[in-house]
Amino acid sequence: MKNVTPYHSTESKKNQVEDMFDNIAPKYDLLNHVLSMKIDVLWREKLVKWMKADQPKVVLDVATGTGDLALAVHKGTKAKIVGMDLSQQMLNVGIQKIKKQGLEQQISMQKGDAEALEFEDNTFDALSVAFGVRNFENLPKGLTEMRRVLKEGSSAYILEFSKVEGLLGPLYMFYFKNILPLIGRLVSKDNRAYTYLPDSVNAFPYGEKMKAVLLEAGYSKVEFKPLSLGIATIYKATK
Repeated sequence: MKNVTPYHSTESKKNQVEDMFDNIAPKYDLLNHVLSMKIDVLWREKLVKWMKADQPKVVLDVATGTGDLALAVHKGTKAKIVGMDLSQQMLNVGIQKIKKQGLEQQISMQKGDAEALEFEDNTFDALSVAFGVRNFENLPKGLTEMRRVLKEGSSAYILEFSKVEGLLGPLYMFYFKNILPLIGRLVSKDNRAYTYLPDSVNAFPYGEKMKAVLLEAGYSKVEFKPLSLGIATIYKATK
């Protein structure tokens, strides 16, 4: 699997990803909702609905960003959430959202590295991550760490971009590679962030290939559901 980086610099992918999200944090939510026409909100709701059956009490939201999934998981499950991200600027936006909703006691946010989680083994009843695993520097290491902190029999719910196949594939890829980066550049002023997105999606495993990667990382059972003609996929990986 090709390791695509945001800025093609000599810095580690981890540092480049942190810099990229620090740069685009103020405009991230606006761009996310505009570029996806708010379909991303529905995708998160589907993940939460799937997780709800597990009745988790404590959930780790990896690559939490500005906290949209952390907030959705809390709303849907009433679980306590720990949100964790590399980018302090993204976390700062999320902290303000949580304060506005008066949820500081239910959702905590902290800076951290998904590939070196600062939690004991078997800590969480469930784990969630939306559009984050694609940015890991070492995907197997990150997935193994996620598995480590899950309780036995608990699941990680991973929402990630995949590829549209069939007749709509070329049309969607045109939008993804040409229109989306143009809007992203205009709004965020970061020339690379929204060309990195299609490049990283193209290089990333999805469907059966991602299932195989998760099984290789030690999960005992993996299920997945394609969403919106395959634009995104939710994976449920059980420890």
